[in-house]
Amino acid sequence: MNAVQLLGWITAALLLQLALGIVVVVRRRRLAVPPTPPAPDAARPRPELAWEGWREFRVARRHIEDATRTQCSFYLEPVDGQPLPAFRPGQFLTFSLDVAAGEPARRAITRCYSLSDRPDPAQYRVTIKRVPAPADHPEFLPGLSSNHFHDHVRVGDVLRVKAPSGHFFLDTDPAVPVVLVGGGIGITPMMSMLRWCIANQLQRPVHLCYGLRNSDEHAFKSTLEEIAASHPALRLHVVYSRPLAADVPGRDYQHAGHVDVELLRQALPHGRHQFYVCGPPAMMQTLVPALAEWGVPVADIHYEAFGPASVKLLGAPEAAAPVVDGVEVKFRRSGRTLAWDGQDASLLDFAERHGIEVQSGCRSNGYSSCETRLLEGSVQYMHTPDHDVTAGHCLLCINRPATSLVLKT
Repeated sequence: MNAVQLLGWITAALLLQLALGIVVVVRRRRLAVPPTPPAPDAARPRPELAWEGWREFRVARRHIEDATRTQCSFYLEPVDGQPLPAFRPGQFLTFSLDVAAGEPARRAITRCYSLSDRPDPAQYRVTIKRVPAPADHPEFLPGLSSNHFHDHVRVGDVLRVKAPSGHFFLDTDPAVPVVLVGGGIGITPMMSMLRWCIANQLQRPVHLCYGLRNSDEHAFKSTLEEIAASHPALRLHVVYSRPLAADVPGRDYQHAGHVDVELLRQALPHGRHQFYVCGPPAMMQTLVPALAEWGVPVADIHYEAFGPASVKLLGAPEAAAPVVDGVEVKFRRSGRTLAWDGQDASLLDFAERHGIEVQSGCRSNGYSSCETRLLEGSVQYMHTPDHDVTAGHCLLCINRPATSLVLKT
């Protein structure tokens, strides 16, 4: 081997060693680079959790909420085991129930009840008050749906439920303090809003004003007291209109009388608040307009009545009164045709005054449960319904006839 060949072999060996070194370095660098992290949850596509139509729920638990055992919470878990959508605090569930209507007859009815807890992917909760016949109308039957829940719906039963809905819900802007006003069983959507706030916006000021007669019907009493003691941002204002001899001011309640604007003037600090009001007609017809007269902007007043309350809110547009001359209302199932004379506030009042049986829980906390099939004609609403009415149906408690009607009732 001459000198030239030897030099060639040496050069080739050096080049091969250099190439191997480069491969090792590159391999080591590749091994040192961490794998690309998976996309964060927020960037991943999420399946739509809401559902169409009816879904089956099993009653997982019942819990009595007041001393006289007239208010009961029902905890509902989906039979299919799939996670539940995060509803807006203040919304309600719609139930399809098969109830007794005199032996051996059964009747299918639809009722709506507010969710009374914050969103939970594992379960929903509704709280239902047993409704007796109205004291001023003993001829009316007790609440069909509420009594069915209390007397017949047990742990393990399966119920058909529609997805949460409703236009009455909390504005989640943390910069604006909220005032939650619940009258009687109207406390239920307020519990949902309150529980959401303390879980998600600990620093947001919340005033809860709860009006009721006395401690006998004081729902969520211990729960509210515990929340108020552990969350300084909550100011609790319990108002008894008819305290019992054993009810102690400052312990059981903070104010005597009713929830009115004067109480709110004294209790609330100066500044803007978002008001949420839910209660019986008497509360809605007085307090809601009074808030507007006090100067609260209409946009900051949110309300939902659990009875057929007609609320005239200062500054809000009003529907023109429909022309009703010569209007007839035919109730198909009842087989009666009546002349609308304009004496009643709504078609529900009109039907009840004439002794026509209407499937309705509107005088309790069965929101918008008087939804009825409208076979012919058109109606005019006194205010916007709290949820989207099924096509071809109408809500008797908040409308009047605009033309001659044929109703399935």
